[in-house]
Amino acid sequence: MNSITQDMKFRQSLMKYAEKYGVSRASRKYNKTRSYIYFWKSRWDGSVESLAAQSKKPHHHPNEHTEAEIKLIKDHRRRCPNLELPELWHRLRKKGYSRCITSLYRVMKKYGMLPQKKEKKKRIIKPYEQMTHAGERVQIDVKVVPRKCIADKELKLYQYTAIDEYTRLRFLYGYEEQSTYSSSDFAERAVKWFKKHGITVECIQTDNGFEFTNRFSPSKKDKKTMFENKLAELGIKHKLIRPYTPRHNGKVERSHREDHNKFYSCHSFFSCADLNAQLTVRSNRTNNRPMRPLKWLSPIEFFHAHCTI
Repeated sequence: MNSITQDMKFRQSLMKYAEKYGVSRASRKYNKTRSYIYFWKSRWDGSVESLAAQSKKPHHHPNEHTEAEIKLIKDHRRRCPNLELPELWHRLRKKGYSRCITSLYRVMKKYGMLPQKKEKKKRIIKPYEQMTHAGERVQIDVKVVPRKCIADKELKLYQYTAIDEYTRLRFLYGYEEQSTYSSSDFAERAVKWFKKHGITVECIQTDNGFEFTNRFSPSKKDKKTMFENKLAELGIKHKLIRPYTPRHNGKVERSHREDHNKFYSCHSFFSCADLNAQLTVRSNRTNNRPMRPLKWLSPIEFFHAHCTI
């Protein structure tokens, strides 16, 4: 018995009272019929576990599967253990089985004949590598500007974002295309912007998009993109995250969600130049907004407090 319920405790109190003062007096005190008390008295062996309510489920049913039908199912299952349920049911019907497929499923589940689900391997989360100084690693990603925010329906706009992992300083810039050329141009602009603020970029981390790398290209796998060549020219290390794991670029992904909820939900753009003008205002606002990971300092305040001499 795993647990003792309130009903079991009540019956135990009732049994002890009836044993001490009699069934009639217990019936009046606890407002229970004599037959109810005698029923539980016949079950009671002195332990509270004996007063647990038992299942009222019937042991048999008039339309339950016969022994012959169960044997037929088990024989077919043993011969074809990998057969799918509909196909197994179809074969059984040819042998005289007249039950519906749901009944077959219930019987197979009862006797453990259904295929066992493979246990998924538990994901082992790699501990986050804390940065020790500004510029040690900068995350870069691209966000597609929502179509509803663009006045010209034929125009496509993309927001490139670079965020320093240590200080959370962000640099934003917009482009009309998502390509390795735009990525290369943005990397150069981002490095100059961080340099202007006294930060030397050592490593840039991106996902595996074709605007950054040809890692998963079927025909250009060994050919470096313009973005990778630009990083090599600038002497910056390029780090790729694990495929299909955007959480490894979590800081820039989280900032994009904030942009979607608080910027693109209430702004519209007429051109790429208009987007860049508004992104400059957005960047200044986010860089001066207090953040809990920075102990309620803004990225600018955190940078001046921890990264300047």
